[in-house]
Amino acid sequence: MDESNRTADIPNTSSIGDRHRAPGFAGFAGVAARDITPPIGIRNRNWGPATTDIATGVHRPFQLTALAVSETADDAPVVIFGVDATWWRRVADYAELEAALVAGLGIDADRFAFCLSHTHAGAVLGAGDAHLPGGEFIEPYLRSLREAAVAAGREAIAARQPAAIDWATGRCNLAADRESQVGERAVVGFNPTRPADDTVLVGRITAADGRPIGTVVNYACHPTTLAWQNSLLSPDYVGAMRELVEDATGAPCLFLQGASGDLAPREQYVGDTSIADRHGRTLGHAALSALASMPPAGAALQLVDVVESGAPLGIWTATPSPRSHRVAAARADVELDVRPLPTLADLAAEWADIDPKSRDERLRRARDVRDGYIDGPTVRHPLWTIRLGDAVVVAHPGEAYSEFQIRLRDRFPDRAVVAVNLANGPGFVYLPTDDAYRRGAYQAWQTVLAPGGLRRLTDAAIRQVESIFD
Repeated sequence: MDESNRTADIPNTSSIGDRHRAPGFAGFAGVAARDITPPIGIRNRNWGPATTDIATGVHRPFQLTALAVSETADDAPVVIFGVDATWWRRVADYAELEAALVAGLGIDADRFAFCLSHTHAGAVLGAGDAHLPGGEFIEPYLRSLREAAVAAGREAIAARQPAAIDWATGRCNLAADRESQVGERAVVGFNPTRPADDTVLVGRITAADGRPIGTVVNYACHPTTLAWQNSLLSPDYVGAMRELVEDATGAPCLFLQGASGDLAPREQYVGDTSIADRHGRTLGHAALSALASMPPAGAALQLVDVVESGAPLGIWTATPSPRSHRVAAARADVELDVRPLPTLADLAAEWADIDPKSRDERLRRARDVRDGYIDGPTVRHPLWTIRLGDAVVVAHPGEAYSEFQIRLRDRFPDRAVVAVNLANGPGFVYLPTDDAYRRGAYQAWQTVLAPGGLRRLTDAAIRQVESIFD
């Protein structure tokens, strides 16, 4: 193991000179952003009960933010994108984006992570819906999204400069458990009886002269504030969060959706955009609080003296501390079992009594996820690990429950573990806990994966993190 770059373990008995530092990185980094607001009129039907199919306006702008990191100015970078977007409806649409990034940035596909925020008030990302109302805008928008990603990625790569990335952990109570029970029925809604992971992980990106050049916010909470009553394009709570953080820091903010399969706001499924803004400010203030708690870039707290007063006082002072410069990326394909699946005809019969538009929406999603992801009794679910000094980004395209990030962070308490759902593709499926399958939760009957997938993915992620720090 690379012990020299691990966070110091503070023993019960301290000595003068002991240091306590957060995970960090010292190397080269560049940040760039693009406006990717979809056009009014584009198809944005993401909810079964929706009464409209197309966007009638814009609540807040959508943004794509790219972070390029490397050990030296000449090394091949890794690039992490934070993107205000819903979810990929088809494997083929993501494949076109991946090909554009590989060609446009000149890097391998295992060296970037294209991470969707998962707003449920965004444009439909699926060219298969082109024949539906508002669908004529989808393919041009997907093309513009690819162009914006390549342009931002190139700019971030070109903008790399000596920089430090320091991490701090904060807390935010926006996310709540959304696995509730109404009578005998499992329902997707606030469950006040179960705690939720409230971790917000914040990365501060600082140039050598001390200027902030970017902020990373990693938090797990479904952007489902705005639902079928809303017809405006909106990044949901991420928009107000980003505005608050960017106004305070003067630098772009890159949001990465965490393992939020079982987490969402307490108050959600509304049409009132002010509630989404309130949620965003809640997260934004938590992120700024974490930033304010950090010592200067590249510094650690060091025990420098014990001063005799009414009590012996231990004096900890911020002092310069070396940071790891290591950057690495790896991809693994995790074999997961597919559960016995009903045919699309079986599903149509099962859902015959529900609202026709809701039924059609469910059937389209079931058809799209099977095309290009399932090939036999198992699937090969991709997993990316990207090392940034003492931190690691662990990303995959599914929607894992929060157990994924909790187990990873428990296993690596001296690392900053940035857990990311909805990154790259294919495999846009839920990975629920075994308990969710037993209860018949929506996420369990919606996914094509059999029980045990979340545990297997998490075990594989632990092995990957161990390997990338070996």
